[in-house]
Amino acid sequence: MNVEVLIGFVAATSVLAVSPGPDNIYVLMQSITNGKKYGLATVAGLISGCLLHTTLLAFGISAIIKANNNLFFVIKLFGALYLLYLAYKVFVSDTKIGLSVHSVPKKTMGALFKQGFIMNVLNPKVTIFFLAFFPGFLFSSTWSTVVQFYVLGGVFMLVSGIIFSALAFLSGAVSEFVSKKKSTVVGLKWLQIIVFLAIAIYLLFSDK
Repeated sequence: MNVEVLIGFVAATSVLAVSPGPDNIYVLMQSITNGKKYGLATVAGLISGCLLHTTLLAFGISAIIKANNNLFFVIKLFGALYLLYLAYKVFVSDTKIGLSVHSVPKKTMGALFKQGFIMNVLNPKVTIFFLAFFPGFLFSSTWSTVVQFYVLGGVFMLVSGIIFSALAFLSGAVSEFVSKKKSTVVGLKWLQIIVFLAIAIYLLFSDK
């Protein structure tokens, strides 16, 4: 088992979870508007949805790996190109973060869990991202690919869940800090770009 690969996966996931995006901003807004426990309910829904994407990836890509190594290389190539596209999208994006709570409707915890789950499950971009991100981090030559994808999915859910939950608990302080420290948002933007580029290069030149 290649522990270094798993450590790299954890580091990349951490950066992507911290970087401003629709999911963590939504968690932040729900926490500020309704309270921390409502933000946590949103986190639980979003993270639970990842299990479905992991399952689709684990069984679908594992079958492809067994059937045709050349096709798996094509998938990794697609993944690298998609990550380069994401890096470009982040590069041209606005660094401003809208944190207006007036447009955030109040909902029950159950409704927020359900909405977070549906937001994740029905978002095709999550499936494509998992397809681009996970295959390059297979970490064992002896474990089955299905198990490895579930391990990666579990790590992704755990790391993202911890960071998103921290945002919910510290929502007030985070909102104030971001509004005052514009340079932090710019720094996270460039860090996200670097991570996308690094993973894309790794996918292109890895021998797995």
